[in-house]
Amino acid sequence: MDVSTCLKSLLLAIRQYRNNRSALNASQLQKHIEDISGLKCAGVLFSGQVLPSECLSGLMEVAGDINTSHALTGTIISLLAQFASDGETKEALHSSYNFTGTLAAIIHCNRSTPEEPLVLQCLNVLQRLTYNVRTLHCASHIHELISFLMQHVQSSNDDIVKACLGLVANLCRHDVTVQAHIKSQSNVKAFYRALINFLGHNCLTVVVFALSILSSLTLNEEVGQKLFNAKNIHQTFQLIFNITVNGDGTLTRNYAVDLLVDLLKNPKIADYLTKYKHLSVCLSEVLGLLHSKDPDTASKVMELLVSLCSVPVLRKLVCETVLRPPAPRLQPGTRKGVQARGSEPSLALVHWVTSPLDGPEQCYMQALSLLAELFEEAIGSSLCSSAQSFVELLLQEVLVLLQSPDSTEGDQLLKKHCLRAGRVVDFLLVLCGDDALRMLVSQRVSPEVCVSQVELLLSYSQDLTGSTCSTSSYQLSQLCAEVVLKTLELMSHLRQTMPDMETSFYRILQDQRMVTPLSLAMTSNRREHVQIALRILFEAAPLPDFPSVILGDSIAANNAYRQRDGELSIRRSSASEDASFISKSFPTMHTEPSGSASHSIDSLIEKLQNGVELQEKVKDVHMSEIIDVYEQKLSALASKESRLQDLLEAKALALSQADRLIAQYRCQRAQAEAEARKLASLLKDTERRKEDLQAELNDQLLEVERLKSDSQQLLQHNGRLQAVADQHQELKGTYNQLLSRYDKSEGTLKDLQAAHISLTQQAEGLRKTNEGLRLQQERTLAELAEKEQQIKGLKADVLEKDSNITGLQNELRRQEEQIKEMEENISILRKELNKTEQARKDTSIKASSLELQKSQLEAKLEKIEEELGKHTQMIAMIHSLSSGKLKGDVTANLSL
Repeated sequence: MDVSTCLKSLLLAIRQYRNNRSALNASQLQKHIEDISGLKCAGVLFSGQVLPSECLSGLMEVAGDINTSHALTGTIISLLAQFASDGETKEALHSSYNFTGTLAAIIHCNRSTPEEPLVLQCLNVLQRLTYNVRTLHCASHIHELISFLMQHVQSSNDDIVKACLGLVANLCRHDVTVQAHIKSQSNVKAFYRALINFLGHNCLTVVVFALSILSSLTLNEEVGQKLFNAKNIHQTFQLIFNITVNGDGTLTRNYAVDLLVDLLKNPKIADYLTKYKHLSVCLSEVLGLLHSKDPDTASKVMELLVSLCSVPVLRKLVCETVLRPPAPRLQPGTRKGVQARGSEPSLALVHWVTSPLDGPEQCYMQALSLLAELFEEAIGSSLCSSAQSFVELLLQEVLVLLQSPDSTEGDQLLKKHCLRAGRVVDFLLVLCGDDALRMLVSQRVSPEVCVSQVELLLSYSQDLTGSTCSTSSYQLSQLCAEVVLKTLELMSHLRQTMPDMETSFYRILQDQRMVTPLSLAMTSNRREHVQIALRILFEAAPLPDFPSVILGDSIAANNAYRQRDGELSIRRSSASEDASFISKSFPTMHTEPSGSASHSIDSLIEKLQNGVELQEKVKDVHMSEIIDVYEQKLSALASKESRLQDLLEAKALALSQADRLIAQYRCQRAQAEAEARKLASLLKDTERRKEDLQAELNDQLLEVERLKSDSQQLLQHNGRLQAVADQHQELKGTYNQLLSRYDKSEGTLKDLQAAHISLTQQAEGLRKTNEGLRLQQERTLAELAEKEQQIKGLKADVLEKDSNITGLQNELRRQEEQIKEMEENISILRKELNKTEQARKDTSIKASSLELQKSQLEAKLEKIEEELGKHTQMIAMIHSLSSGKLKGDVTANLSL
């Protein structure tokens, strides 16, 4: 079954399902969708034709209906998600069919059940659809989608968390409106806290998503300055480079590279990266990824390198890293050198530059841009001479890319060829900035290559002149004109060293087909295109056969139609799209009549000059009258040409209106036919329903009896429901109580948080106090060691004093024996002797306590010695009294 038949069947199934949403029609529609998904019909579906557009619009309507089953909606989303990887189809889904709004509406309808597989499927498709695509802030349900994402980033399901974070990162990137909307939300602070918590997540994809969102929202705010300051930014750099080199997958690597590219746009962070100490090692590891066989990885790495080249210091480092190793020189027609030196990043760039034209476009485009950046830096530096061998290798491979593709492949392949050829010529123009490299280019580039390139593009532009130009054809025509002018500028640089190139250059400049690219470039809104056109025009204007008049008419007509387009867009806002299309397509439509008229006038002038020469030979006297006749004819032709141009403008407007009316008529006729078929089917259905209703009437009479019994059951059920309602009221009261308890608990939590903060501060103070006490303890231990030395000295003194006390005690014993002998005679002094004995006991006790009171030992010993002296005197006195003196004398001495 071909694609057209499948689409017709699909459209019929969609209409049947919309008219009757039965399970049978849903299964038939699902079957047709599965049949379409098995065909490679992306080009047909998004071709802009009526049938595919109606099918896609019908699928969007069915998917966006809340009454559609989840299985059918998921099948439709799976079908459309197959085309979200291609750039043009993704743009069509995003802008023409509002697929983003449909998915957001589905998520909004199922917001109460975020765990549904359909919601996760919509989130994943939205993440793919919005990657590197700007979403209109006014699209349906975008605000609700953002609120849903901010609410569910802390879900317990990791898949939902990843999808939500990735989608928020896509929506926030380079979209100030979405950023402002998120910042205006009441829960934005909690959202920031959740993102900051995700920075410690064990999944690198979640970490990169969170960093990307934070950089988009807070990079120029206080929170972003704390996150991306000089203290933390080096860890961020290391994380990004680690993910880029050893990432979880292509998706994580892409977001990591995008994050670093966005951060480099901030001058402060770019300066931090230049001071990153591991940058050289990280750059070498990143360059090693160029040898990967995955084109997505290689293109993303080259995008990162091109972004690094936007910083002068980093561009110099990248240039030295890539171009410093000398590449081997390859012989023509062989690729063995690339395989032998595959570890060099420069040769990996050559591999990606020479990838097939129908391969990944970003690979060879990014590789050519990177080479242009590197050689802009290398020219004028010491690397220029060492890179000449690599330039020779590169020229052998790059010049093959300028060969014309097969014209039977279609406009899409020609567009890719123009894009790559334009980058190749830009790279060759960069090489021409150095004299030595320009000589290498002139040795490799032949005039035939440039001429064949220009002839191909001019012939294609000429084919577009006589045809009805669509928007894509007009864009392709502009692209061809841009490449033609760049090729002519390259020929202008090389013509001084190549005589054949100069001849070809001037011959192309005098070709009337050059009017179209020059007029488009002169009226372009891009500065570099106008400058290139002016340089080419400066070279071409002095040439004798240069069509300057036709170029002036083309530029004037182009400007007039641009002005007319602006006026029509103001007057007829509904037809603005068609008017702009006419203004774009006109410059290629009006060139041929103007050129043919100018050519006819030139032929008339030539005939007139030949006639004048003949008449001069025969000396005709009526030559002035003939000249007057020809001048009148010329003026009439000029006025006729102006009228024809006005008629052509009116005809173009009328043609566009007619095309629009024809399209409207076709749509209305298709709608009328569809309505007629619908009415016929309705009539048949009505007759059939009439017969069915007659049978149903009898059934209804039987059902009335059953309904009476059911009503009794319903009354009983109503009573049960009333009891449930009462129970609900009780539960509601319990809920209010729990809610109040929750509020109290929340207040308690805040108090505990404040107490936690104060305790944290007290703990910090105690830590500082502990540190001081530790230092004081060390000083005390040192003093204690000194005291122990002093104690040892005092112990030695105590031992010496003990020996003295022992001698004194012996002497005391001898004296006590003498006292006992005199007890009989000295009864009066017995009390004194008792006191002396008590003092002796006290002295012995004090002597034993000297071990504990070392500091008072000497003073106490001196007192004891004084007391012993007194006792000795008393004993001597007693001894003298007891030796036979008179009692009167004794009494006198005692009294004394």
